[in-house]
Amino acid sequence: MFRLDADKAVHFCDGLRRRDFFHAGTLSLLGLGLPEWFGWKARGAADRSKDANCILLFLVGGPSQLDTWDMKPNAPVEIRGPYRPIKTNVAGVEISENFPRMAKHADKYAIVRSVYHTAAAVHDTGHQMMQTGRLFQGGIEHPHVGCVLSKLKGPQGDVPAHVLLPRPIGNTGGNMPHGQNAGYLGKTHDPFVLNADPSDPNFRVPDMLPPEYLSALRVDRRKNWRELVDRTVSRFETSQDARLLDSTFHQAYTLMSSQKAREAFDLSREPEAVREKYGLNRFGQSCLLARRMIEAGVRFVTINMFETVFDEITWDIHGSKPFSPISCYRDLVGPMFDHAYSSLLEDLHDRGLLGNTLVVATGEFGRTPKVNPAGGRDHWPQCWSMLMAGGGVRGGQVVGSSDEIAAMPKDRPVTPAEVAATIYHSLGIPLDHELPGAQGRPIRVVDHGTEPVRELFV
Repeated sequence: MFRLDADKAVHFCDGLRRRDFFHAGTLSLLGLGLPEWFGWKARGAADRSKDANCILLFLVGGPSQLDTWDMKPNAPVEIRGPYRPIKTNVAGVEISENFPRMAKHADKYAIVRSVYHTAAAVHDTGHQMMQTGRLFQGGIEHPHVGCVLSKLKGPQGDVPAHVLLPRPIGNTGGNMPHGQNAGYLGKTHDPFVLNADPSDPNFRVPDMLPPEYLSALRVDRRKNWRELVDRTVSRFETSQDARLLDSTFHQAYTLMSSQKAREAFDLSREPEAVREKYGLNRFGQSCLLARRMIEAGVRFVTINMFETVFDEITWDIHGSKPFSPISCYRDLVGPMFDHAYSSLLEDLHDRGLLGNTLVVATGEFGRTPKVNPAGGRDHWPQCWSMLMAGGGVRGGQVVGSSDEIAAMPKDRPVTPAEVAATIYHSLGIPLDHELPGAQGRPIRVVDHGTEPVRELFV
């Protein structure tokens, strides 16, 4: 472990990399690879004049379209499931009774009821496609849309360009990437990962706090950390890696020492009534934290509602353990999403932020139209629903439709690539912009011919 308060010089072996210099296991600002995370140098032709942000709510597990936002009340009981539809504040638009608060805000969001993909019906595949627009193939790992934004537009002030809350997606049954890092763009553009539960009463942000052994140091000594590092690693700084470190160290230090950045992560500054409105749970407090991030200048926030689908109540309603029963949509998962999502839209709207902040809520696929023998529904990428609000999207509308049992798109089918194109369009990123891909081969942000879902913006 590298220590800033060491009295003796530290000698480094030849070939030492940045990630070795900043020990990855310290859970402090100077750990977990922050020099790789905070090499924020904007490149490319993205429209920097467009002040646009995005919050991606990733509903890990795959919500059932039939039990959320595309109900089929006239279908046979084994298709329609146990829940009934309710009216919203938009004439002709109905959603599940599990989302009564959402029903009062339907004028703020659009429902896309015809999302689909044709790849394997596994979680990892859907995670990749819905967050990158492409499938992991041939060893090429495509970047998360937030990481592309980070590269092209860079940070605003002292906060990261892209933050991931509360933790990355973990094991969901496959052995493939989940599409939540920068891929071929390099780790410099990986998101800042909170790696903490904001609903924990003892919540603090590990990567913005100095190591415990520095807690006794006086605050004014922090101003000398750069000098301490200079003396300690004079030999190391002659290498190429060190020159890159020198250009990123200031950003890492700035995040830790910036009062604005630290306050953005401080949920104790929110009234208790506001925290309760979002829900005193991991997802609810992550949504509240996302609103604070956007206010502080973070451009993109990704929130994973869950980290796994095993032995935890999630959207993955196969009906038997280690998965979830369909009743959890009524008892836990539905209310959790209803409160957090509605509160987020309310706050963004009331604070004048919704117009330039796209809020996307989607899972990796839908669920089988027919209820299985265990009383649940299985994986179904052939058709599902997602939500989009803000960022130029016109609320109070439904785009696309499914057939009579929500098994296939009936009209206006929407692919994951088109979802990615829609996000890029909202963020002001040209769809023909080329990124430096693997082996230096240029790769467009979306494939030629892929267009955004323009109906959402008219």
